[in-house]
Amino acid sequence: MRILFTSVGRRVELVEAFRAAADSLGKELVIYGADVSESAPALQFCDKTVIVPRIKDESYIPSLIDICKNEKIDALIPTIDTDLHLLSLHKGDFESVGTVAVISAPDKIALCRDKRYTADYFHSVGLKSPTPVDDVNAYDAGFPAFIKPKDGSSSINAYKVSSMEELISYANQIPDYIIQPFVTGTEYTVDAFCDFSGKPVFITPRIRLAVRAGEVLKTEITNDRKIIDEMKVLIADYKPCGAITVQLIREATTGDDYYIEINPRFGGGAPLSIKAGANSAEALLRLIDGETLGYIDSAAENGAVFSRFDQSVRVK
Repeated sequence: MRILFTSVGRRVELVEAFRAAADSLGKELVIYGADVSESAPALQFCDKTVIVPRIKDESYIPSLIDICKNEKIDALIPTIDTDLHLLSLHKGDFESVGTVAVISAPDKIALCRDKRYTADYFHSVGLKSPTPVDDVNAYDAGFPAFIKPKDGSSSINAYKVSSMEELISYANQIPDYIIQPFVTGTEYTVDAFCDFSGKPVFITPRIRLAVRAGEVLKTEITNDRKIIDEMKVLIADYKPCGAITVQLIREATTGDDYYIEINPRFGGGAPLSIKAGANSAEALLRLIDGETLGYIDSAAENGAVFSRFDQSVRVK
């Protein structure tokens, strides 16, 4: 079996999770890593590496298709937000050379990338979400507030603000922003994994105990029934292909869940849910092998706490 991670970058934990899953299943797996830089650390943990053009280069997709065709890649797995929509538009091209592109439909990807529409989507399926505006002069929902790019990721240029003066200052610095009322409460991430038709296999909520640059440093698995049931509603409409990561805040006073973001890929903290027992890496390998999987409730160990750390690898 051969799988290819695009923009593999720093996703060492994810690569290792797939390696361990293959060993557990007794499958022979060849892991390909693609990146624009030979110094990307995760490339050192792949079996084969390929250097590809930047995402905005018109040769990016053709180069990936050639790799998939020539190397007989079984599945292509994206790892970052910025190439999701482009890859989804070419899902059929990858399938034509025998590669499953593990990515959701283009219209669903689009509403995640433009956060002006994400809140509307949450509302459309009956979930609460802070209502955004994209004009500082139209914001009247009080403070604190939150401003971020409409297509941002990794918490880059995302700020909590406490006054209109502060909000105007950031609005002048951030192009194409959105502003939302800030919800105070407990932050959660949900790692969900679905089969190729969008049916859930795992739904794993976890509390974000500590975060750095948008990525979790410490987390606790919590098989919260309310969140799991809300996610089932979202998944039934969204029909994700493979992994999807959703962020929400449980409001401190009311206990209401306010949904913030959808990232239709393996999130940075997804390996933690895998280690806790919701082994989406193993599930994906089984799906690629033609197996049919059903939903496994509360597969991850409730109460398990994970703390992450930095590591280095020599690349030259």
